[in-house]
Amino acid sequence: MAHSSRTWTGARTPQAIKRVRQAASRRAVLQPRRTAAKTYVAKALTSAETGETEPTREALVVALSALDRAAKVGAIHPNAANRRKSRLMLKINAALGGEALAAPAKAQRQTGKTAAAKQAKARIAAGRASKAKGEQTAAGKARAALSRSSREQAAAAATAVKEPPAATTSTTRAKAPATKTTAKAGSTKAATKAPAAKASTSKAGAAKPSSTKSSAARSKPADDES
Repeated sequence: MAHSSRTWTGARTPQAIKRVRQAASRRAVLQPRRTAAKTYVAKALTSAETGETEPTREALVVALSALDRAAKVGAIHPNAANRRKSRLMLKINAALGGEALAAPAKAQRQTGKTAAAKQAKARIAAGRASKAKGEQTAAGKARAALSRSSREQAAAAATAVKEPPAATTSTTRAKAPATKTTAKAGSTKAATKAPAAKASTSKAGAAKPSSTKSSAARSKPADDES
């Protein structure tokens, strides 16, 4: 015996049954909006046939607002709402003989500000990506990934090359004071040696007269003897 009747053509799986429930609840909410929009449009056309301007203007405003509300909640497509409003205005103007009536109301925003901002950012990012990389194919994505990896490697190599000079500069900076200190030490040694040299020269100068005196003393007795 079959699990269910063979003539059953409805939903069988849990997912399909859930979709049926969702469609029923959605219809319960949206269908009254569609019906209201049609009713108000028909009333506006009926009022236009009478030839009275003020009642027709009021009925037109109500019909336009009903179409906008239906488009806002998703009962009808926004383009369909705009088309119906345009046709309604043409029919009413023709019925009244071209008398001035209220212009169609401005289409209300279909999405919130945050959603519109996100959509704008997504469009801008998509445009930039298409300009920079072209069509997003598998080959294009692979090329983009390869170029990105090559750029990262180049950046890493550049940083690695830049690091050793920094170390060498630090060592040279450390060595510079040492050279200065050695130069100072050499200058002090030279200064100490210079007085010593002067002292030795002064001693030699002082010793020379004594030697001349002794030689003169030695030569005098020789003269006396002669």
